[in-house]
Amino acid sequence: MKVSLSKVRLFALILSFCFVSFFGGWWLGHQDVVVNREKIVPQVTINRATPQDKQNVEFALFWSVWDRLENSYYDKTKLDTKEMVYGAIKGMVAAVGDPYTVFLPPTEQKRTQEDLGGQFEGVGIQIGFKGTQLAVIAPLDGSPAQKAGIKAGDFIVGIKDKEKNVEIGTVGMSLPDAVDLIRGKAGSAVTLVLTREGVDKPFEKELTRAKIEVPSVILTFEGPDKNIAHLKLLRFGDQTDNEWNNAIKKIKDQNGKGVILDLRNNPGGYLNGAVTIASEFMSSGVVVIESGKGNNKELKVTGNPKLPNIPLIVLVNKGSASASEIVAGAIKDSGRGQIVGDTTFGKGTIQESQEIGQAGLHITIAKWLTPKGTWVNGTGLEPDVKITQGDDSEKDNQLEKAIELLK
Repeated sequence: MKVSLSKVRLFALILSFCFVSFFGGWWLGHQDVVVNREKIVPQVTINRATPQDKQNVEFALFWSVWDRLENSYYDKTKLDTKEMVYGAIKGMVAAVGDPYTVFLPPTEQKRTQEDLGGQFEGVGIQIGFKGTQLAVIAPLDGSPAQKAGIKAGDFIVGIKDKEKNVEIGTVGMSLPDAVDLIRGKAGSAVTLVLTREGVDKPFEKELTRAKIEVPSVILTFEGPDKNIAHLKLLRFGDQTDNEWNNAIKKIKDQNGKGVILDLRNNPGGYLNGAVTIASEFMSSGVVVIESGKGNNKELKVTGNPKLPNIPLIVLVNKGSASASEIVAGAIKDSGRGQIVGDTTFGKGTIQESQEIGQAGLHITIAKWLTPKGTWVNGTGLEPDVKITQGDDSEKDNQLEKAIELLK
C-alpha cells in the first residue's frame, strides 16, 4: 500500500509510546513513530468459519475455551462478547512480544487521538519502556507528576487506585493498560510505586489527577540582549504546525541571532512533523532512514528552510524520545548544530497506525536510523556536549550552556 510522506507519522505511543496521562499517557509515549494508513472497515459479526488462507491454523482450542466460558462461568452478565473479542485480539497482538505493537479498543483509540490534540485528564507523565520495564519518559512542566518530584528515568513498578480497586504490579503490562489505569477524572487520586537509580528501595507518590492543556511550542528570548530564541517544542502533534509557524515568524521579526531548539521531555509525535522541523534548519540532506523488510528508505529534507543559516543548539535529555531523537540525530549528523544535554531516551522503531472501525492497531513496521546509520534504540543519542541538569530546579545548566555556546 502506498503512503505519501504527508501520511507518514511518528506517534510517541510513548512512548508515546505512546503515552500516561501526558498525551493521555502514551505518546504515543507512545509517543512512537507511527505511519497512518487508510481506514479499514471491519467485519463486525462473529463467524466461526476459518478463512481459506488460514486453514492451517488451529482455532478449535479458541472456540472450545469460548464455549466453556459461556456454558460454565457462574456470572453470565460478565460475558460481554464484544469485550471478549477485544481481549482475544489484544492477546494475539501482545503475543508478538513488542510493547509498541498494540491493539487499541475504541476507548483507548479515542484517547490516543485526543493526546495529540494536547488535552487530557491525568497526572502529566509520558511513559514508555526501558527494555521490558515501564518507565517515565518525562513529566510535563507544571503537572501533578512534576510537582510531586517524579523524574525522567523513574521506573513504574506498581499502580494503586482505591477508587478503581486496583493495586497491581506493572510487569508484563502493556502501554495502553498502564495508561488506562493511571488516567482518570480530574480530582481523583492514583499512587505510583517507583524505583530510581541511586535509591535503594521502591517508593510511592500519590498524585491527584488534573485537567491539562498542553501547547506544542513555547517561545521566549534569552541572553543579555534578548536576541537568542529559546524555542521549546513539547511534542509533534496536531496543532504543532500552526504554533511552530507563528513562533518562527516572531524569531525572524525580532532578528534573532541564534536558536536553542529545546527538545527536552519531548516524547515524539508524527514522523512527518519531525522531517518538517529538521527541514526548517537544513537546506539539503537526509533527515532519517527508515529501515524495514530488508530495505532502507531515506527521508530527505523538504526544501525551503526558514532558518537555514542561523546558529543552532539543540537541547535534549532522557525525556527526548522518538521524533525528538530523529530531529536531534539529523542536526547532529549533518553538522548543522550542536546537541547539548543528556543522552536521549532511545526509541528507535516506527509504528504503522491503522483505524479498524473505531478501534486502532499500531504495528511496528520498521526501525529508524540517523543519517549516518546509528540506531538509538535502547541506548539513546549521545549529545555533543554532555551537561547533566542536576537537582537544582532554580538553575537550568543545560540552557545556560546553550546560551554560552551561542554567545
